[in-house]
Amino acid sequence: MSELMIRRMEEGDLSWVCAIEEETFSMPWSRKSFQETLSYSHTLFLVAELDGRIAGYCGCYLSLEEAEITNMAVKSELRGHGIGRRLLTELMRVGREQGAFAYTLEVRVSNQAAIHLYESLGFVSFGIRKDFYEKPKEDAMIMWRHWEA
Repeated sequence: MSELMIRRMEEGDLSWVCAIEEETFSMPWSRKSFQETLSYSHTLFLVAELDGRIAGYCGCYLSLEEAEITNMAVKSELRGHGIGRRLLTELMRVGREQGAFAYTLEVRVSNQAAIHLYESLGFVSFGIRKDFYEKPKEDAMIMWRHWEA
């Protein structure tokens, strides 16, 4: 694999990001949703760029010492190469520089690959949100990762 670069998401990345979002999620965010989110000062969205193309992305909303991870996806043919781990590690590093010491996310209970990744990065399950997801309907596991302030 060539050199992977992690950087802040820009509007010019959205065609790639939306394509990955649509291949990954049954209810994907729209281009407009990403555009609006990028305009907010309290968000942090990153992309992984590989050979001039976007290989994955992740993002969160920052609120005081907490961050809610809202989106995380890697292009299907590039999964399993550590791109998601690199994205999340950098997201949490930059977020901590901005004062976030607790991270939360929801993940489908059937998504064992994602759950394993999150656990390996220090996330712990704090409960279940019944029927959180649609298409198909499924519970979400609520996960948190905390650091000392």
